[in-house]
Amino acid sequence: MKQYQHIIPILLAATALAGCIDYEDVSRNVNGKVQVVLPAELAGSQGAEGKNVTIALGSTKMVSKTDENGIATFPDIKPDIYDISTSWELSGEEYSQLTGEQAVSNGCIVTGALNAQPITEEQEGSPILLPTSMEVKRDIVIGKIASAGSKDANNKNYLYGKYLELYNQSADSIDVSGLYIGLLESTSPQPYTLENLHEDYADSVVIVKQVFQVPADKPYKIKGGGTLLLTNSATDHSDVNDMEYDLTGADFESKGATNHVNNPAVPALLTSFTIFPKNSTMNLMQGGPCGVIIFRTTEDFDLWPHTYGYGKTSGSNYYLCVPKRLILDGVDYLKNKSTGVDVTSKRLYSDIDAGYTHIEAISGYTGEVVYRRTDKVTADGRKILMDTNNSSNDFKVSTTIKPREYDD
Repeated sequence: MKQYQHIIPILLAATALAGCIDYEDVSRNVNGKVQVVLPAELAGSQGAEGKNVTIALGSTKMVSKTDENGIATFPDIKPDIYDISTSWELSGEEYSQLTGEQAVSNGCIVTGALNAQPITEEQEGSPILLPTSMEVKRDIVIGKIASAGSKDANNKNYLYGKYLELYNQSADSIDVSGLYIGLLESTSPQPYTLENLHEDYADSVVIVKQVFQVPADKPYKIKGGGTLLLTNSATDHSDVNDMEYDLTGADFESKGATNHVNNPAVPALLTSFTIFPKNSTMNLMQGGPCGVIIFRTTEDFDLWPHTYGYGKTSGSNYYLCVPKRLILDGVDYLKNKSTGVDVTSKRLYSDIDAGYTHIEAISGYTGEVVYRRTDKVTADGRKILMDTNNSSNDFKVSTTIKPREYDD
């Protein structure tokens, strides 16, 4: 499994100031323009023409195609703060034609996003620049995060049926032995913003609170279109309510039980790093943030940077800094609030996840699961899940979807 490493950082235009702009008294609508900036690998090509650019204001989305200069025009729109995104796929043959380099076997995807971007009268004369990055389409992706928990028959919080699921996009079996699963930090107040990470680490690391590993003692293969199910309690939870399931068939289970019941028949998911010395279960926050990354490495974690947080030299939590260059996939799962999702709380850079996902509930306990949409189904019935490098596009929320299942 090899990930494309030449990535241009994507700018996040989310600031507290932008959130305070009042557009109620604007005198007229404007013609918004967005210019797609191709990644370095495609510079000089005509690859920016005819691409869909989406701007979103709440649940309202508008799409426009780029012209020969890579500019998408949105006529007569209200000045406001929009989320802007684009994505398109390149086959291996197309990549070779555009770059002159050897074809990439799995094809590539080009993505870009600007979150909380003001479109104003003052900007009307100049297009907003939308940088993009390119990477090889992944075989193993994060398919599902079931962290919300639920309520039992006595209306008490039930947290024991949480799980993560990875999905094999490829047609071939993939060996996941030795694969690492990192859970992003979730402390409040947030120890690092993306701006702080840029200042201290030059956008080179991701901060995690826990890392787990699939054992590397022997091959553990996932068939094409198959899943890897990871949980804290591989037992039958289906008698609690209709939103909990029988997880006795999980592939791996965290054995650091804290009020969880473990299943001795299910292999152990190894704990490689945790900020919780007395609790090695997966700390999947029921309301979020609950971001996840996956990566591979043979490097020693002790040689990587560790941090207490931006500007701190001590504290109760000493986080691990995972090098961004190793990350194969990442999902930025943010907390919903009464005022909506705060985009400035993103933990992952846009070249890992240009968007984010979240559940609808503020505190969780609703049985909500975030999972990847199905993009297409192959002739042999294998599902290919959405992977545009933007969780806002790729993920859905459900209270009924079952483990190892995905919508058509």
